[in-house]
Amino acid sequence: MRLKLVSAVILMSGSAFAAHAWQVQPAPRMTAPIAVRETPAYPAVQALFDGYVRDGKMPGIVAAIGQGDAPPAFPQAGAISTDPGAAKAGPDTLWRVYSMTKPITAMAAMILIEEGKLRLDQSVSDFYPGFKAMKVLSSPDTSLDSVPAKTPITVRMLLTHTAGLSYSISAKGPLLKESERLGILPAAVNAAVEAQARAARPKSLQEFAGRVATLPLIAEPGTKWSYSIGLDVMAAVVEKASGVPFERFVQTRLFDPLKMRSSYWTVPASEVGRLADNYAFAGANMFPFDPAKTSVYLQPPSFPYGGAGLVMSARDYDRFLHMLANEGTLDGVRVMKPATVRLAMSNLLPTGVVFGGVDGNTGGQSAGAMGYGAGGSVYLRDVPGGASKGTYGWGGAAGTIAWVDPVRKIRGTVMVNYFPADKWPLRADVVKALYADGRR
Repeated sequence: MRLKLVSAVILMSGSAFAAHAWQVQPAPRMTAPIAVRETPAYPAVQALFDGYVRDGKMPGIVAAIGQGDAPPAFPQAGAISTDPGAAKAGPDTLWRVYSMTKPITAMAAMILIEEGKLRLDQSVSDFYPGFKAMKVLSSPDTSLDSVPAKTPITVRMLLTHTAGLSYSISAKGPLLKESERLGILPAAVNAAVEAQARAARPKSLQEFAGRVATLPLIAEPGTKWSYSIGLDVMAAVVEKASGVPFERFVQTRLFDPLKMRSSYWTVPASEVGRLADNYAFAGANMFPFDPAKTSVYLQPPSFPYGGAGLVMSARDYDRFLHMLANEGTLDGVRVMKPATVRLAMSNLLPTGVVFGGVDGNTGGQSAGAMGYGAGGSVYLRDVPGGASKGTYGWGGAAGTIAWVDPVRKIRGTVMVNYFPADKWPLRADVVKALYADGRR
């Protein structure tokens, strides 16, 4: 079984997993870590992780690798911080997953599509009238001059980053300044940055969506893939279409039925002991960027950031992927229909639009033969000896990785926390290690 599992993870060397950084969680759900098998299921991966930590490339790292309904393996090394006596990193450590939030928001939207409360090609202006009269920039990098958009933004476009929206990590010049003025900064980075961002940021998803509707677009809707705040706007649409606060919808329709008990928009004080520090590199020097004890994630966000707002454990993300691999069920509980999952993990790009990948420092890589589904990249054909057609995945700005191969029922999650995500060739190194394990 291990050889079959390992053969699929070549996707990590060529796929496009991506990210950006970021109401309140219901009452704290205190959970005791579950014991982990001591025998390393993947010795080459374990050796790789041990080497990363030994060489000071990261304080700690953990993966969750599973196939079918067998329990996942959790290769792990190091600790949750560089502090003396810090807790060991493990399957229940809490990590900032940044844009690995996007697939979760996307699946929340797909549940509403399944229920008929949303349609894939429905106009977003049905929920937020301000989107009826969008404008498109004539020279996105240099001017705010614009012309009226010809095509309405749809749910499909939000899910696939083809709405013409931008991101503060990629916007330039006047558009970036206008985004900052309007507080279109759906991200939590650290306490110092938050103090400035919060003053300008909208106080609710509804207000956020209203402000986004006043921003000009960088491209005509449905004509170009551009990494964006689309999933953040999607969260607002989920909230409006369901009539339920977005974070409550995610909690009751995904986290609770899937028994994901370590997934938070706000980390309770009782759980800070298992929150990893986030680090940043300046050259070869690694320094604490968002220490757990003072983390920005200990305070409620301005609103739940559907594009990058969650803190999660490897065990929890594995349960989410396991549900996708099982076409909507886990442990006998169904949260989505098989047809809904298959649609979500298919290529949903508008006709004529291609996906060429994203920069590694956002958590992604460029690759060929890729499409884009609901909040994640999709393989358009089999990789010989590797990933199956339909393999779906995404990643995070602090180095996290997640993927699921629906044909082989294989899934994987890798959790680390440091900026930039491409400081080390983590994806390529893990692929090599997994293949080495497969040859044993």
